[in-house]
Amino acid sequence: MIQLYIANKNYSSWSMRPWVMLRQAGIDFEEVFVRFDSFAPDSDFKSTLKAVNPVGKVPVLVHDGLAVWDTLAIAEYVAEQFPDKQLWPQDRVARARARSVCAEMHSGFMALRSACPMNIEAQLPDIGALALRDQAAVRADLDRICSLWSGLLQAHGGPMLFGQFTIADAYFAPVVMRIKTYALPVPAAVAAYMDRVCALPGVKAWTEGALAEQDFIDFEEPFRLHR
Repeated sequence: MIQLYIANKNYSSWSMRPWVMLRQAGIDFEEVFVRFDSFAPDSDFKSTLKAVNPVGKVPVLVHDGLAVWDTLAIAEYVAEQFPDKQLWPQDRVARARARSVCAEMHSGFMALRSACPMNIEAQLPDIGALALRDQAAVRADLDRICSLWSGLLQAHGGPMLFGQFTIADAYFAPVVMRIKTYALPVPAAVAAYMDRVCALPGVKAWTEGALAEQDFIDFEEPFRLHR
């Protein structure tokens, strides 16, 4: 049995990616929840995770005694273990492109990610409007995301970025959550794609879990004093 260590569904964008990938692909796994209590070295969060992997972060996938951490490494491992699930596009060119855009997400869009941290239960349109007004880098990130998604949808015909569901859609699911929470303006085609992502059973299950947590973690809340 695969185990996947994750943190709070409401906040943990990194955890969301492999969880949605596994759930949407119909791959059985055991969820191991480790609550965000602190990132201090002696916190329960760090202590629990460092017993599993040396970096002490989520997500971590454990399979047959092997710990795999980092979302890209997890995605590649699962794709290798379950080739029948076709988690990457089958076409060589599309597969390379999918890996490229996942890597771009992995290391990029830092302005948007910093200004608009994932918080699924919140509604923060005023914060989103201020971020777009005051931060050119946030506007540039949003423009790039809209251009990227629009181009892939046009090239592959939808409904997902590469036609059928792939790792790329799981990878961008937390961005969809951010855009919705902060009410960032997007073109109609992008908004329609976001609606389709939210309707995916794996994403719906994650979102329902996030809303059910009702766990206000102050250091994850730069814009709210309470729920």
